[in-house]
Amino acid sequence: MNYIGSKHRLSNFIKTSVKGVVGNTLKNAVFCDLFAGTGIIGRTFKPFVQKVISNDLEYYSYVLNRNYIGNHAALDISCLIKNLNELKGKEGFIYTNYCTGGTCERKYFSNQNGQLIDAIRIKIEYWRTSNKITEDVYYFLLASLLESADKVANTASVYASYLKQLKKTAQRELTVVPANFQKTENSHQVFNMDSNVLIKEIEGDILYLDPPYNARQYGSNYHILNTIAKYDTFVPAGKTGLRPYKRSNYCKKRQVKTAFEELIKEAKFKYIFLSYNNEGFMSENQIKQILQKYGRYDLATTAYKRFKADKTASRNHKAITTTEYLHILEK
Repeated sequence: MNYIGSKHRLSNFIKTSVKGVVGNTLKNAVFCDLFAGTGIIGRTFKPFVQKVISNDLEYYSYVLNRNYIGNHAALDISCLIKNLNELKGKEGFIYTNYCTGGTCERKYFSNQNGQLIDAIRIKIEYWRTSNKITEDVYYFLLASLLESADKVANTASVYASYLKQLKKTAQRELTVVPANFQKTENSHQVFNMDSNVLIKEIEGDILYLDPPYNARQYGSNYHILNTIAKYDTFVPAGKTGLRPYKRSNYCKKRQVKTAFEELIKEAKFKYIFLSYNNEGFMSENQIKQILQKYGRYDLATTAYKRFKADKTASRNHKAITTTEYLHILEK
């Protein structure tokens, strides 16, 4: 997925840095990815640790991680994907509210793909409620639909707006591609909670933090994915058809430092690694001052290309690269 803040390109840097600190204890470690997003870092560490705990406040993220992290043993999916790809479209919630053929002017998907998303989503839910599939299979299929729908979305990158004309990829017919996960002997945990609440209920060895850096709200930027995942009934608001969402304290400049320090204080983990960049609400020095209160502090940095959605005149970012800081605390 084309995801803001994705650590896909930084995963090797993070993995190498973590291994350099914890050494051979990694294989026996409980690793927690508290702001998981699409789960790239949890997936990176899943084969190398004893257990992964994954969490995110957004439900679409929970669905992805419930599959990629929560699923660890082989599933009997036989002809399920084939069955979904043979369905005929239905005029459901997505078609009605997010396609021009419905009752609005929104153009997030082609009319055909909007109807296919509805038909597939309805079928997956039917299989679940009629006990024809397990919970593990349910989230596997739902994650597969989310990623496949994202590939034909008529957006530049995020769902904060849609394009006026259908781009080439949005004109392609939706095909559900399996969201295959990595199999492991050990089981893992996935949560859909406020991180500052969950941190009081869990413990482990390595805590990886990748909170929002600025005012971007993932609940608005990826609201369509939440709507497909939940497939609930609400009245879409405004031109973009927003659903209600919770604003994170990490996206509020006046509250982020308090929220962050509370999180660090409550964390029952020996090692804490925080990803943050040089354009975030908290400065390098502010983070250092907070972390030093709770143990031994260190810092690793790397430069990488800016996410393409940031390279716009409206954001006034002239630099091609940005610096990623990996703050390290041994509590």
